[in-house]
Amino acid sequence: MAVRSVTLLGAAAALAAALAVSGCDRISALGGGGRASAFHAIDITGADYARTLRLPDAKGRMRSLDDFKGKVTVVFFGYTHCPDVCPTTMLELAAAKKALGADGERVQPIFVTVDPERDTPEVLGAYVANFGPDFVALRGDAAQTQAAAKEFKVFYAKVPGSSEDTYTMDHTAGSYVFDTHGRLRLFTRYGADPSGLRADLKRLLDEKG
Repeated sequence: MAVRSVTLLGAAAALAAALAVSGCDRISALGGGGRASAFHAIDITGADYARTLRLPDAKGRMRSLDDFKGKVTVVFFGYTHCPDVCPTTMLELAAAKKALGADGERVQPIFVTVDPERDTPEVLGAYVANFGPDFVALRGDAAQTQAAAKEFKVFYAKVPGSSEDTYTMDHTAGSYVFDTHGRLRLFTRYGADPSGLRADLKRLLDEKG
């Protein structure tokens, strides 16, 4: 896969992270820098975005971040036709949950589609089931997807293919991690060391107060 970097003009300076943007054949970056911390991922504790998420799941039930308090929640925006970044991210999350043993049951992965046109509830449900029975998929309509992406400062855009139904999606390639109290804590970039993800999840699970 060819990989190249481009600068996305007008990126929000408030995003204190280097957000990777993926497509079928490219990864871009938004500028920014995270604070020094004991975590491997970028510490964005106290950020004023990604505070709300309310979308239907694959069974049509409306879900929100509040539903998952008590767990460390990992939110990723992607799409099921993604050939590399999305399945790799989900596989790494599944591996991290397994490596944590019983603690892994308190890690909640959430996959939010940026391609509701093709990602029907049935497609999404089958997709996330490949990675674990407790993985949750969320799907809004076009307006809801846009609003959720704006709240999380997630970039996504359709990239035309050779025909109308063969398009790909460029999108922010990273995950947002919330602690057991539902507070946004970390941004983990695609391509980061999977062992660092496991260590960060364990640290959040072990936090007191």
